Amino acid sequence: MQFVLSQLAAAAAYLFSSSSAQAGCPDYSSFSEQYHAPFSSGRYNLSYMRPAPACRSFNSSVVEETIARMQTVIQDPDLFRLFENSFPNSLDTAVKWRGFAANDTEQELTFLITGDIFLRKDGWTDVAGISNAMWLRDSANQMQSYLSVLTANSSYDSLASLYRGVINLQARYINLGPHCNSFQPPVESGLSPQMNQVLPDVFTPAISNQTAFECKWELDSLAAFLEISTNYYETTGDAAFFGKFEWVSAIETILQTTKNLLVGTYSSNGSVNTIPYTWMRETTTATETLDNLGRGNPVKDGTGLIRSAFRPSDDSTLYQLFIPANMMFARYLESSAKIMAAIGGYETLANEMDSFAASIRAAITKWGIVTHPTYGQIYAFEVDGFGSQNMMDDSNIPSLLSAPFFGYLNVSDPVYQSTRTFVLSEDNPYMMRGPVISAIGGPHEGFGMAWPMASTIRIFTSSDEAEILGQLQEIVSSTDGLGLIHESINSFNQSDWTRQWFSWANGLFGQCLLDLETRMPAVLQASFQS
Repeated sequence: MQFVLSQLAAAAAYLFSSSSAQAGCPDYSSFSEQYHAPFSSGRYNLSYMRPAPACRSFNSSVVEETIARMQTVIQDPDLFRLFENSFPNSLDTAVKWRGFAANDTEQELTFLITGDIFLRKDGWTDVAGISNAMWLRDSANQMQSYLSVLTANSSYDSLASLYRGVINLQARYINLGPHCNSFQPPVESGLSPQMNQVLPDVFTPAISNQTAFECKWELDSLAAFLEISTNYYETTGDAAFFGKFEWVSAIETILQTTKNLLVGTYSSNGSVNTIPYTWMRETTTATETLDNLGRGNPVKDGTGLIRSAFRPSDDSTLYQLFIPANMMFARYLESSAKIMAAIGGYETLANEMDSFAASIRAAITKWGIVTHPTYGQIYAFEVDGFGSQNMMDDSNIPSLLSAPFFGYLNVSDPVYQSTRTFVLSEDNPYMMRGPVISAIGGPHEGFGMAWPMASTIRIFTSSDEAEILGQLQEIVSSTDGLGLIHESINSFNQSDWTRQWFSWANGLFGQCLLDLETRMPAVLQASFQS
């Protein structure tokens, strides 16, 4: 009882201090578009972009200590300013609400927004305001930024508590709407749900818009839940946590949902199968809806690959057997099976998870490896099982480039290396090249718009010092002086960019520099002033 009372008191204190502090704080969506002193002492004169401590949505002493320590590690003033702004960005700005479940005062909840995702009126045209929505993929990756400083800790004011809160809330969301990619605030928060569009989306299975913000079926969203679960368990060893609350039931929901989506368009006798998910939106953008009455292009039955109607960019897939998401799902299903086994009493379920992951790996090898006329055997981005192949890569994670980053394979894998060479070449139709920045982009923001997130993943997957230094130079020099990682940048004009407040991309860059400190520390002693 004393524990419960202390936790409730801590939650109340947090909410009181947060609400009182926020009353006099600037709106970060506007704050992050403006320049603020003190500026960095380097040639790029980068703005300071952190809110005042009282205005930050979560304060972590271990994160502040890491920033202070990295000032002695990173020698270039502009690179350090970019780290100083970006690494804490999710904690500074995106912890919208924290508390406990209404029906269980020990169940921590963390509602984490992604940044400047806008509400839209109709057809993705008129901006109507910042949305309070939590994306499964983004929130998992935002927390991954702090994995290197995560430790086992039962305290409510710890990073471990934030992790547990995200995992618990994601489990709830998955049980309510496993085909959905983003969700409304929990009822406990007191925050009002928001409509994404005036014109409603038409999709099956239906779910209330009071629960879901958007219901694009993206396999990587469920993989992200497995990823954050794996990250927390492998770092803290806290198996007991996963035996509480809704985690096991969420895994059961995930298995049922994904196995149902192994179905092809036609049965063996030629009849049309019932597809467990459809989506239609009235829009002028082709990647916002699916053809064939919301079912997408035909998919061959019996491949062993899970369909994904949308990519992690929230763009629709051309062919629904999306290889990067299947890779990520298989990898984290394997590691989550170890959590299930460690809980005790769920050996059958753990074995089912292992077996399913192995079957997906075999299917990826059979259907996902194709022969390119120049690069030989490489991984396709998407296939349909009928022989059609989409040969490209997209900037968002999971991507083909990021396969070693999320642990599907080793970076030295020969098929991966051939794939990497292809996706970083001009033969990848979405490799954007220019004097400002050269990086993979995608149809989400269109031709010529390179994504620094892809540059960061290029660094993660390289041990070539010259390549890494070149990517860091491009990132540092292309923020338009704002000192934050944008979503995309015109490869010929650094002042033409999208999204000034993209917490996932910011945190990923901070995570990358901490990785370099361990893996290639000499890189962080370089100058980027020339």
